[in-house]
Amino acid sequence: MLERARTHPITRSVVRKGSGVANRLLDHTFALAFRGLVYAQIWEDPEVDMEALQIRPDSRMVAIASGGCNVLSYLVADPQAITAVDLNTAHIALNRLKLASARHLPSHALFRRFFADADSRANIAAYREWVAPHLDEVSRRYWEGRDLSGRRRIGGFSKGIYKRGLLGNFIGVAHLLAKLYRIDLSEILAAPTLEEQRRVFEEKLAPVFDRRFVRWLTDQPASLFGLGIPPAQFDALAGDQPMAAVLRQRLEKLACGFAINDNYFAWQAFSRGYGKAPECPLPPYLQEANWNAVRARAERVTVRHANMTEHLAQQDAASLDRYVLLDAQDWMTDDQLNALWREITRTARPGARVLFRTAAAPSLLPGRVDEAMLARWRYHEALSLDLTARDRSSIYGGVHLYELA
Repeated sequence: MLERARTHPITRSVVRKGSGVANRLLDHTFALAFRGLVYAQIWEDPEVDMEALQIRPDSRMVAIASGGCNVLSYLVADPQAITAVDLNTAHIALNRLKLASARHLPSHALFRRFFADADSRANIAAYREWVAPHLDEVSRRYWEGRDLSGRRRIGGFSKGIYKRGLLGNFIGVAHLLAKLYRIDLSEILAAPTLEEQRRVFEEKLAPVFDRRFVRWLTDQPASLFGLGIPPAQFDALAGDQPMAAVLRQRLEKLACGFAINDNYFAWQAFSRGYGKAPECPLPPYLQEANWNAVRARAERVTVRHANMTEHLAQQDAASLDRYVLLDAQDWMTDDQLNALWREITRTARPGARVLFRTAAAPSLLPGRVDEAMLARWRYHEALSLDLTARDRSSIYGGVHLYELA
C-alpha cells in the first residue's frame, strides 16, 4: 500500500526526497488527505488576478484549477481559452460540475442557489434534471458516489458544500474553538464599519492567539493541513515567528482590512458560506451581472487531470500567454521549479504573464530558478506589493507577477 502511495501524482509532488523519516511521514499524511475535496471555494482573489493578468480576447490561459471559482471568474474578462489543470480528482470533478451547471442550468437563480446558497434539497433535483445528463462519466460517478462517511457527494449541495472538504472541516474546527472560548463570530459580519470590525477583532479574536493551547496547536504542521498547507510550506509561512503570530496577522487583515460587504472570503471564514442576502458579496462567476457572459463562454474552458509541468510539455512553443500557478511552487524542489519554468518560458508568447502566490512575502524564484532563464522575465515588484495588499483572501504573504520581457 505504501508503494502505491509513492506512485500517486500528489504524493510525488509533495513528499520531500532526502528529508528525515518524520518529515516524509508528515508529507505522506498530507498527500493522503489532499486526495479528497480540499477547496469547495478557493482562496485567491480573482479580481486581483484579472487586474494583474490583463486578460485580452486573444489570451490563451493555463491555470491550476483548484475549486474552479477563479477559472470561471476569468471568463468575465473574455479570454480566448482557458485550460484548468489539477492533480486532485475531486477538484477536477468540481470544475466540470460548475461548467456543466453554467451551461445547462436554465437561470441565474438556479445557478446561485446551487453554488452560492449550496444548501437546498432542490439542488439535487436540478442536478438530476439539467446537469447530470451533460456530465462526463467519471465526474458523474464521483458526485453520485459516496464519501468515507457513506454520504453521496452530491448531497453536499443540499446541506452546505462549503462545510465539507479539508478546508470546510478546518473552518468548522475553528468555529468550534470559538464556541469553546465563547466568541460569537457573527459579530464581525454585523459590523457596520471598518472601525467596528477592528474593535471586534481586537477585543474578541486577537486574544485567542495568546492562549497556550492555541499556540501549541498551531505549531503542529498537521494542524494546518486543512488550509491546504503541506509541511514543506509550513516553515516558509512561519518564517522566524511563532505560527500563532502569523495566523493572527493574516486573520487581522481578513477581519479588518476590507469592508465586510465587499469581502466574500470573510463571509466564508466567519459564517462557513456565502451570505444569503442579495447584497452580500459573491465571486465574479456567481454575480448576476456576469451570468450571461459566464454561461456563453463556459465552453472555452478545458479541464485536465494533469501535472502543470507535464501538461505544458505537451503544448506548442509560444502558444500561451497567461499562467496562474496559485501557491503550488511553495511545494516544489529546485529541480521541479526549474522544470516548470523551462516549460513556461518555452510555451510563452511575447508579453506573457505569470501570476502566483507564496506563503511568505518574497518571491521564491531568485536564487532557485536558473538565472539566465529568470533574466528573460521582468518582475513587477511594486505592482506585486500592491496586489498583495489588495488581495481580500488575506491568507498569502505575497502575490507575484512576472512578464516575459
